[in-house]
Amino acid sequence: MREVLETRIDAWLEDPESDVEYAEELEGRWAVRMKQETRDATTVWFAPGTRSLSYEAYVLPVPEGSTSVYEQALIRNSRSWRAFFALDGEGGLVLRGRLAASQVNHEELDRVLGEIYDMVEVAFRSLVHAAFSSREKSV
Repeated sequence: MREVLETRIDAWLEDPESDVEYAEELEGRWAVRMKQETRDATTVWFAPGTRSLSYEAYVLPVPEGSTSVYEQALIRNSRSWRAFFALDGEGGLVLRGRLAASQVNHEELDRVLGEIYDMVEVAFRSLVHAAFSSREKSV
């Protein structure tokens, strides 16, 4: 599984059409940074285990009082296949998922990265607005 992941990461980095701009292994996990349109970049952390590959991408810090951000995230979860909105240890919003070791192949890793990319592109602005609308200045 680790070899498949490393081979795929190398291919993403070598492909001029890929949005992946950086990758590094840190303490047994891979950080894969891809550029985005709605924000500068998203880093996906891949963590190979003995029976599965887990992945996570940070989306937003803890929202300021509004529960509509959680409602939006839960609604968006019903449309996703490989990555789902969840809360990190501090209450921030992340995208998480897991593949069984038998499912880890180049095509599925492409789908995981693509789905995370798409979910951030589609949801980021409305989630930021819902989470931090109190910071917006009225005109």
